[in-house]
Amino acid sequence: MKTQTHDTEVGVNMARRSFLRYAGVGAAAATSVVALAACNKHNVVNPTAATIDIGVGDVGILNYAYALEQLEAAFYIQVAASPYSGITAMETSLLTDIRDHEVGHREFFKAALAANAITGLSVSFSSIDFTNRTSVLAAAQAFEDTGVTAYNGAGYLIQNTDYLTVAGKIVSVEARHAAYIRNLVNYGSFADSTVLDANAMDKQQTIAQVLAIANTYLTVKVSASAYGYLPS
Repeated sequence: MKTQTHDTEVGVNMARRSFLRYAGVGAAAATSVVALAACNKHNVVNPTAATIDIGVGDVGILNYAYALEQLEAAFYIQVAASPYSGITAMETSLLTDIRDHEVGHREFFKAALAANAITGLSVSFSSIDFTNRTSVLAAAQAFEDTGVTAYNGAGYLIQNTDYLTVAGKIVSVEARHAAYIRNLVNYGSFADSTVLDANAMDKQQTIAQVLAIANTYLTVKVSASAYGYLPS
């Protein structure tokens, strides 16, 4: 079974690629990333020593996504490193694939943000029993469902259309993860009424709603002061 060494290797390899070349959105957007980094370093602020703030504008939204991807990557790295009792070969293979996707997403945002990126986050998964299938899959479902609603809820705040394209590409992958996990938990529930609205569209949540959930797993909390959210 691959462990944290794999995570390091993936991170290094992803960091060698430019964010927008990997995303396939072109040289013009690469120029805009450089300009954004040059003009918005002040956007990443720490209101208190106990929190890390995502910032404002597109930098803030990218940092928001980066924080969530850090959390998901850390979770699946732990799942792969200590498989739950009774895990099947297929579950092992697909959960490892999800781990690799989330590590890729994490490094993706880290490379895009460069000097504007928030620091690496420390996690606490003490509420999850990684030896127990039910506990692990319940947590995975919560992470994936929340991730989809997070991208859907913040998409309208993105100003640069190239970033919006990238977000759309990533949320479609997260939705695939969510469907697979939900089907493992309860066969046939891959897209039921708990995640879809009356128009059969994925639901969304605000930045405040999502960070309130994410912060339960973070030792240093993430705030979004520009969007009206400070951890209690």
